[in-house]
Amino acid sequence: MGIEEELLLVDPKTGRLAPVADEVLARCAVGRELVDHELYAAQLELRSGRAETVGEAVAALARARAAARQAGATLMGCGVHPAGSPGDAELVPEPRYLQVREMFRGLVARTPEAALHVHIGLPDPATAVRVYNGLRELLPLFAGLAANSPYWFGRDSGLASSRAALVRAYPTRGVPPAFPSFEAYWQGVEEVVRAAQVPDYTFVWWDVRLHPRLGTVEVREMDAQSSLEDVAALAALIQASAAALAEARFPEPAMSDVVEWSSFRASRDGVGATVRYAGEDRRLAEVAGEVVTRVSPWARDLDCLDALLGIERMVREGGGSGQQRSVLRRGGLSALLAHLVKLTANAGPG
Repeated sequence: MGIEEELLLVDPKTGRLAPVADEVLARCAVGRELVDHELYAAQLELRSGRAETVGEAVAALARARAAARQAGATLMGCGVHPAGSPGDAELVPEPRYLQVREMFRGLVARTPEAALHVHIGLPDPATAVRVYNGLRELLPLFAGLAANSPYWFGRDSGLASSRAALVRAYPTRGVPPAFPSFEAYWQGVEEVVRAAQVPDYTFVWWDVRLHPRLGTVEVREMDAQSSLEDVAALAALIQASAAALAEARFPEPAMSDVVEWSSFRASRDGVGATVRYAGEDRRLAEVAGEVVTRVSPWARDLDCLDALLGIERMVREGGGSGQQRSVLRRGGLSALLAHLVKLTANAGPG
């Protein structure tokens, strides 16, 4: 498995966005395989590399966060900066990112957004498609648990994840179709690549996708998390669910629009959402508890049961969006910015 997290760079005094990625990377003591550019200059991507367990992956992220801080970075883990100004979105002038800017123009100039991605290695294409289809049904659960961006442009968006609304403006962001086989999956991806006039499948940004170069299924587009404990919990839930699905038979997949609406409700309401699960509308908290119980045997075998139980804590505490609103009510915007920086700086389980 492996984890990628995008973290915002902010000014240590004001907590506002700081486009200093070049300066940080020039001083960073670890290689670009662990800490590197992302689309925005006020952002870094941290990568665990290939890991055998959730604990190993999160420990690698802890080292990467520490290296970035030692290089002068002040990091903030959240989906969208709570007070970023519209247009405060300087891009990194690398070829891939310049191509993205040409494709999407003013859309990428709104505000930086930061995501969490989890890769799970799988043994063969047939298993990969089976797990892909199963994880697709769980996307609303992942979206609601990870929602961590209630504020945008200095205002409450009314959503638990304003980031989810921002990225839905781009093509191929959202819930993909289900596929009966790897051949059908790859044919569909190739058709999208041709339609988009892009170089390869890595420009197809579905919320879950196969990554043949790495041999993984990738759950994408969750909000970036402040605490590494929350990163670990989400990664454990995805890894254990993938392991269970690799051995499971499951019913006919739901229509993409059904899963998309459920994901929207989850990103709107966070851990308080009602989502579609197994053909029924259920409280997200109930679904989370049921899934955690069901996949616990696989989590135990994968040595991530303790991390998985963090899902119950996330629900109990209201998720990242609930905590952000609580902090702002008590202390205002400056307290919220300081809270996010402090939480991101904590070493966590690594």
